[in-house]
Amino acid sequence: MTPEALERGKSWLGQAELRPTRQRLTLASLLVGDGQDRHVTAEGLHEAVLSTGDRVSLATVYNTLRAFCDAGLMQEVTVDGSRSYFDTRMDDHPHFYMEDAGDLTDAPKMSLEIKALPDVPEGYEIAKVDVVIRLRRKG
Repeated sequence: MTPEALERGKSWLGQAELRPTRQRLTLASLLVGDGQDRHVTAEGLHEAVLSTGDRVSLATVYNTLRAFCDAGLMQEVTVDGSRSYFDTRMDDHPHFYMEDAGDLTDAPKMSLEIKALPDVPEGYEIAKVDVVIRLRRKG
């Protein structure tokens, strides 16, 4: 990993006042080290760590991603009941999910318009609205 990627990762962790342990710093550097937003699965991130020659268990990757979400650094996007992606882009925005490839990408939000939402039960409020547009190849 480049010194710039490590510095970006350390700075990112510092935003949430998370201690930069070796595992956190490795994962943070892979997630934000090049300054680009990422949509990752825990398994995909685990493979990326292993390709660097570092050793981190899959359970540690899951736990660290959840800690990053809890700290407000990432958000979890659930595509179906068993598949979660972790997104480093924190503003509200829709996603495209390519069913054939299993890829999640940002969708343009300029053309998305939600005109109304249903009334919520008494004692509740809307915390967030997730929009995942599922795509499949024609034919």
